[in-house]
Amino acid sequence: MKSKILIFASLMLLLALNNSCRTIDKLTQFNMDFNQTVVIPSSTGISLPLDILTPALETNSESTFEINNTSKELIEEIRLTSLTLNLTSPSGADFSFLESIRVYMNAQDLPEVEIAWSNDIPDGTGNSLTLNVSGADFQEYIKKDQFSLRCNTITDELLTSDHEINIATTFYIDAKILGQ
Repeated sequence: MKSKILIFASLMLLLALNNSCRTIDKLTQFNMDFNQTVVIPSSTGISLPLDILTPALETNSESTFEINNTSKELIEEIRLTSLTLNLTSPSGADFSFLESIRVYMNAQDLPEVEIAWSNDIPDGTGNSLTLNVSGADFQEYIKKDQFSLRCNTITDELLTSDHEINIATTFYIDAKILGQ
């Protein structure tokens, strides 16, 4: 009887420790959001690929890591969880002019990588478009001081005015617990 109580108490202790570790692990997980704007110029050719580059964006990763009680050395992974395009101008426009879009990330001394895409964009999509995201680990890019994006678009309509698009990205950060 005493051995059963001891086994039960041991199991309860292990469960409590496991839950505590998960709670501590959550303290080292957070999101980083970035926003950039690109312009698809008017008179863009139909069904022709067009590359649009964004200016370099400061990551401020070190200060963000510090605010979240971690550092570059303790990061285990950084994954893109969402990339949403929001059409900010012209007023009343929607993404029906896009046939497809691919978004690439690059940073100093690192190869360019595809991070998000959408193919066969239907008419009536509206002025917000959420792209499929890569499951890759982007920590080496976000740890850099800055990164930039390249959008490769194919349109299926002639644009009579510039289309300004905000690119909103959210990266999930997971750091080691207590430096372990």
